[in-house]
Amino acid sequence: MNFYQELGTLVLGTRLKRISEYFLSEVNKTYAELDISFEASWFGVFYLLDKDANGLNQGVSIIDLSEKLEISHSAVSQMVKSLVEKKLLIVVASPIDARKKIIKLNKNGKKLLLQIKPVWNSIEKTMTELLVSEGCKKLLIELQKIENAFAEKSLSKRIENYV
Repeated sequence: MNFYQELGTLVLGTRLKRISEYFLSEVNKTYAELDISFEASWFGVFYLLDKDANGLNQGVSIIDLSEKLEISHSAVSQMVKSLVEKKLLIVVASPIDARKKIIKLNKNGKKLLLQIKPVWNSIEKTMTELLVSEGCKKLLIELQKIENAFAEKSLSKRIENYV
C-alpha cells in the first residue's frame, strides 16, 4: 500500500486527480503512438461538435460548450482560440444574434475527427473491460452519487460541520 492509499478518504481528491492525470497521459500517449495530433483535453469540444454534426450541423456556441462541459466561458474561449489557431475549428457569428459566436469543425477538424473516433471506441471498450474485470462495475454510479451530493451541498460546507 502506498502513501496515498494509507491516507484513504483524507486524500480522495488527490487520488482521483492522480488517476485522472494518469488516464489523460496514457490517452495522449496512444494518440502520439498512432501519429494523431490530438490532445485528450480537446475531447469534450470535439465530442459535442461531432454530436452536433450528426444533427443539423449548425455548430455549437461557446456558451453551450461552457455549460455542457461545466467549465468557464473563459477556458472554453481559450481552448477554441487555440483550436482555431491549429486550423481545426472555425468561429462564425450566429445568424440569429451576431454577438453570439458559433463554433464548427472545419475541413481539417472533420478529418481529425475521423481519425480519433475509432480511438474513442477503443478507449470505451478498454475502460469497460477494465472496470468489469477488476470488479468496479459500479464505479461510475458511485462517482455520480458523489457529484450529486456535491451539487446539493458543497464539500467546503460539509467540512465546516466538523471544524
